[in-house]
Amino acid sequence: MTDTPRRGDPAATPRIRLVDVAREAGLSKTTVSAALNGTGRMSDTVRERAREAARRLGYRPNATARLLRAGHARLIGYAVGEFARDPGSYMASPYFAQLTSATATAALQRGYALVLLPARCGPDEWADLPLDAAIVADPLDDDPLVEDFIAARVPLFTDRSVEGRPGTHWVDVDADGAVREVLDHLRGQGARRTAVVLPGTVTRFHSAVTDTYRRWCGEHGAAPRLVTTDGPGDGPVVGAVERLLTGPGPRPDALFVLAEASPPLVLDAVRRAGLGVPDDLLLVCASEDASAAHTHPPVSTLSLQPALVAEKGIELLMAALESGSREPTGAVVPTRLEVRASSSAGAGKLRSTGAVRR
Repeated sequence: MTDTPRRGDPAATPRIRLVDVAREAGLSKTTVSAALNGTGRMSDTVRERAREAARRLGYRPNATARLLRAGHARLIGYAVGEFARDPGSYMASPYFAQLTSATATAALQRGYALVLLPARCGPDEWADLPLDAAIVADPLDDDPLVEDFIAARVPLFTDRSVEGRPGTHWVDVDADGAVREVLDHLRGQGARRTAVVLPGTVTRFHSAVTDTYRRWCGEHGAAPRLVTTDGPGDGPVVGAVERLLTGPGPRPDALFVLAEASPPLVLDAVRRAGLGVPDDLLLVCASEDASAAHTHPPVSTLSLQPALVAEKGIELLMAALESGSREPTGAVVPTRLEVRASSSAGAGKLRSTGAVRR
């Protein structure tokens, strides 16, 4: 009886060496090495012959040895500061899921991989990791993780809170412009009592949008109506919407939900309060959730463009790593307002007559 090698048994998958590939391709070991590394002077036919032999044998270069010879590990630490005080996973958030995916993709295209770090971790937990750089997305005010990376002289990409500090690189959205665009849109649709739902976490972005909202209200003679959530995630945001719409005081005629939540769940919360959208209440959500375009009515959304933030941040970080410069850099990326029926004052009446097209 012949033993069948088990999955994972080293005997089942013998290590293929560079010399094995050279023998298979009928080329020298030096030629094969250059072909697989994209270096050396040779014809396209020879280079492809070496690569095809490597594919056929399942050859995998020893990445660790190559990186150690180069003096770096091509690893970037990645943490999300906003979720430091909440046990839930930020990957449940469409914004942070897209930001993380786009960051990992942009980094990998340049030969770097992300190492996911808990937002609460300290230097004793990551100091032994061979990190070439770090990313802290949406850090809290005075975030200790940001300060630890800066103190350790680890090149850092985060938000504008680090502007001007050596070794740091920031990307932010135009928070003031984004909030004003939404509030002006709602006012143009007839809203005079626009309320805002904000996350309970304290980040630079949330502080900036709060300040802009209060200033805008002062400029238009409107009383600010603002409620904060008990934490990130759908449940706390829906709870905040319900408190706002069923609590004391004048009922708002428009709602700007800046705390990220599922647009269908926000719509359900409005309806449970006995209100219709857009007839009784105009609605805009800051959201990357694709379901917003398929609700009834479709929900207007403010996108913070996470893919653009990721791509620009990695671009700045890579430029610093390649040059070795500790000069701080930064950039602002645009937001995008998608106006749909939920914030269009005439949409409800037109829909009842069959005149609305989606």
